[in-house]
Amino acid sequence: MATRILCRSHLLYDLDSVNFALGMARFDPGAHQPHPPGYFLYVCLARLVNRVLSDPNTALVTVSIAASCGAAWMIYLLTERWFGRGAARMSILLFLASPLGWFHGIVALTYMVEAFFSASIGYLCWRAYSGEKAFVLPATITFALAAGFRPSTALMLAPLWLFSIRRERGIRLGLAILAAVAVTVAWFLPMTAAAGGWRAYFDALVQLWHTVPGQRTTLSSPWLAVARVFTMAWILVLVFGSASVLALGPKARKDAGQPGRAGFVWAWIAPGLCFFALVFLNFVNSGYLLVLCPPLFAFAATRLYTFVSYDDYRGARWAAVTAGVAANCAFFFFAPLYCSYKSVREFEANMTATVQDFDGNLDPRTTLIVGFDSHFQGYRHAGYYLPHFVTVQYPELAYPGGKRVFVMHERNTEVVGRVPVDRFERFVLFPLPQGQQYATFLDTVQAKLPRGALANTVIGRRKALMGPVSLLPVLFPETAR
Repeated sequence: MATRILCRSHLLYDLDSVNFALGMARFDPGAHQPHPPGYFLYVCLARLVNRVLSDPNTALVTVSIAASCGAAWMIYLLTERWFGRGAARMSILLFLASPLGWFHGIVALTYMVEAFFSASIGYLCWRAYSGEKAFVLPATITFALAAGFRPSTALMLAPLWLFSIRRERGIRLGLAILAAVAVTVAWFLPMTAAAGGWRAYFDALVQLWHTVPGQRTTLSSPWLAVARVFTMAWILVLVFGSASVLALGPKARKDAGQPGRAGFVWAWIAPGLCFFALVFLNFVNSGYLLVLCPPLFAFAATRLYTFVSYDDYRGARWAAVTAGVAANCAFFFFAPLYCSYKSVREFEANMTATVQDFDGNLDPRTTLIVGFDSHFQGYRHAGYYLPHFVTVQYPELAYPGGKRVFVMHERNTEVVGRVPVDRFERFVLFPLPQGQQYATFLDTVQAKLPRGALANTVIGRRKALMGPVSLLPVLFPETAR
């Protein structure tokens, strides 16, 4: 808890983080407050925490910190059950120094919560699978609750739950299925009511599928599967850091009394591996893989425990472990990647300075902000931290009824068919982060406009592109005509 609290983020780090904060004020998946599928129980829990802390980001980060502690404890219990107390202690060390795990324990995202539920469901399901019938209902209820926090958890872990209870018969099996249905209905019906009804909820879900994941399955390009396999391998390196070398070492000493564990583990991780390889995975969403990592932490821990248990060169072995932990810490603090402490602090400094410059030098009555669908410093951050300005997302999106745009004002989102340009004199492009990828994207946007149409303006200490609102129909041909 101390490591996470000391390094916690102070601003909403990711586009999805802003969506969750907006959802705490008004739950509307159709307006991406938050984005579908809604994460209803996660938002409700954050609302409760926010009553005490009175800051949405702090409330969401507090949930992540608590989930980190819970995940560490459940991984400990699972590892102890499989490999003994010595390996279980090593699992705590591995999780504590996991670069990606550390990152997701300090930001306002749901991936650490999903990791906690994965570890909890895995532990409870193993107890049920091992013949301890008292754990069937707790495993079932935890599984159904997890789906209310992140519905994708149900997709990833349903095979594990079914695999664990398949031996049950009669009343106990019926009670398990009834409990799963009852708990799911208990959160699903209030969620759809808050979202404006069944049709509004599922329309938003289908729209997001067609806009993002549906465009990036292996049906669009078979080579995506190969690329994603390498991406998953790199993400797992981010999870374990220097401990990744344990995968290359000798197997741990065999333990007795764990029949069926291999099948259990494959039921746990195989569905997720298939989904991420064949359907959807972006590197910036690398927290997805944390749902698969609890059993991997257990296996890595027993290898590490075996490594340090040999009598020869024990001092050198512990020195190697200490060096590995130090390397992981250095990677988390200083790596030039989105998932490092360094990047979080740089983002916060840039975002704070940009907001101060825009707020102090632009008039929200005459200036419209155009932001981009970027995870960092996109239209969501502009609309949230500059609430008095009207912020419009570029580009237009295709909806069944025609083109639409997301418009934010006073931390509220609407999906409209017309950009409100009439009362403004100029628009400014909200500055993206530094980097070649962002610069290339910005060049493609400028290429749509006449040469020299946008003025490179200094706003306080920030350079930004500004132009008259008469140019907006070029960027928004359907909604700004």
